[in-house]
Amino acid sequence: MNKHLKRALLIIADFLSITLAYFLSSLIVSRTESFTGIISGTWYYLLAMMGVMYLAYSLLRLYDCVIRYVGFVEIVKTIIGIFIVIVATVIFSLIPNSFSLQWVITFSLLFIVLNCGARFLMPLVILVKNYFRVKGLKHNKIRVMIIGGGEAGRMLVNEMLSSKELNYDPVCILDDDSNLIGQYANGVKIVGKTLEVVNFAKEYNVEEIYIAMPSVSESVKSKIVAESEKTKCKVMIVPSICQFVEYGATVASAKEVSVQDLLGREQVKVNLDEIMTYIENKVVMVTGGGGSIGSELCRQIAAHSPKQLIIVDIYENNAYDIQQELVRKHPKLNLLVLIASVRDSRRMNSIFATYKPNIVFHAAAHKHVPLMETSPNEAVKNNVSGTLKVAEASGRNGVERFVLISTDKAVNPTNIMGATKRICEMIIQTMNKRYNTNYVAVRFGNVLGSNGSVIPLFKKQIEEGGPVTVTHKDIVRYFMTIPEAVSLVLQAGAYAKGGEIFVLDMGEPVRIYDLAENMIRLSGFEPNKDIEIKITGLRPGEKLYEERLMKEEGLKRTPNKLISIGKPLDIDEGKLFTKIQELYDEAYSETLDMKELVHQLVPTYKIDKR
Repeated sequence: MNKHLKRALLIIADFLSITLAYFLSSLIVSRTESFTGIISGTWYYLLAMMGVMYLAYSLLRLYDCVIRYVGFVEIVKTIIGIFIVIVATVIFSLIPNSFSLQWVITFSLLFIVLNCGARFLMPLVILVKNYFRVKGLKHNKIRVMIIGGGEAGRMLVNEMLSSKELNYDPVCILDDDSNLIGQYANGVKIVGKTLEVVNFAKEYNVEEIYIAMPSVSESVKSKIVAESEKTKCKVMIVPSICQFVEYGATVASAKEVSVQDLLGREQVKVNLDEIMTYIENKVVMVTGGGGSIGSELCRQIAAHSPKQLIIVDIYENNAYDIQQELVRKHPKLNLLVLIASVRDSRRMNSIFATYKPNIVFHAAAHKHVPLMETSPNEAVKNNVSGTLKVAEASGRNGVERFVLISTDKAVNPTNIMGATKRICEMIIQTMNKRYNTNYVAVRFGNVLGSNGSVIPLFKKQIEEGGPVTVTHKDIVRYFMTIPEAVSLVLQAGAYAKGGEIFVLDMGEPVRIYDLAENMIRLSGFEPNKDIEIKITGLRPGEKLYEERLMKEEGLKRTPNKLISIGKPLDIDEGKLFTKIQELYDEAYSETLDMKELVHQLVPTYKIDKR
């Protein structure tokens, strides 16, 4: 409903209330039932009172307020308007043969009741109650801007005005609905659009900003967040639309803006029914189950009623942590934690033969790019040899599905880690031809908050006062959250037919320099003023941007539009396994030529000579 229609409806409601009050008071006082008797000789007074009311209400801007957001200011203005109409009526009663004193009193009482009732009787009761609960002087309160003039914003304003405990003074509201700009919500003016936040924050001396737009897209929200961060104000954001529908918007529910809010894309959504169908009542194994991706896999799998969940990890501390967490959260879960190395073929074969897993998620790997550049043999031992041994044990023991956790660094790799993961993809595509197991890989970008990711490094550097180190000003990366990555992996398992490489559409890549600036602002500092951003130069094996697909691979869509399938490539199986055996032998003999040997198997691997 546009503001012109709302204005017309308010005027009609006011005219009806004054007309009804006029006729009812005439009926009560004169006790006549004749319509003509009521209007004869006095109808022009009714028109005059309507004119006075319209003029007074217009001057008081009562037709510009948002009724559902009515506040104490609007109530006071309405009382003033009603008083003006009553004074005019008293003046009219001084004219001979017009109105008696009894009629004027009756009309005044009826008009007050009907006009307030027509406008906002219930908001009047609530807001008067809230007004007398508010204590403290405004200049002692924190000046707050609300971004979002909808239901969530209204709830925040109401709470800030009514709570004894909160020390907030909402001074302005921003909204992109042009029909709302210039109007008032609970006495707080909607002053402009959301991307004008910097100007209005300065104009109104804003100290904190609350973003109350739970239903807008992530791309829109990220732009608002980025603009808000430029103000140096503390920025808070209300819950997502799902949380808002269930719990509403309160000051307590708002959280500080995080890096995830700056990604600018929608969260990956999966079909939980599909996941439940293939995981429920199955024995599921997760290798590397104590790591950042592996542990989140275990959390989500545990929530989908597996027959048994087996965690395999070489690092006992991480394995113990996820074990204790799952025991607390899922006391009925049939959980088994095994300490084992994926490099140990006898241990792997024993585990598979004993526990007969139906589904395997292979997350165990060395993933840190710079560290693998200086230890390429270890990358081959763990990533290539480990994957081969787990994949073979899966095929020999009748595993239904095998899902490899891969990376976009496997595409045209410039580092040994990415090259070894490309070999892993080749292994599972070849294994798919050897065994009845459905082997697939899931390829995605950097994961926010994972072990070794840039986010924890930046946080630590900011805490230490800087500098924040960025290898190149133009370096970009795709990002996703850990739950998103794991949801994709689980969804890929549902789509698996064998041999596919699943690729996520991760939206636009993020410039790492921008990420560093945003993280510094999120921490309350000014980039390159309070905290320096230092360019250190690309590290060995690092490239400016990552690719999701090789030239030879075509893309095919899946029912989840954010997930695509790369076409399986023809691989010379004999050559592949001969070369892998050579890599294995050379790795354990600690060759110094491992990168050259890997390049022979992965021609797209460009060795970094630095």
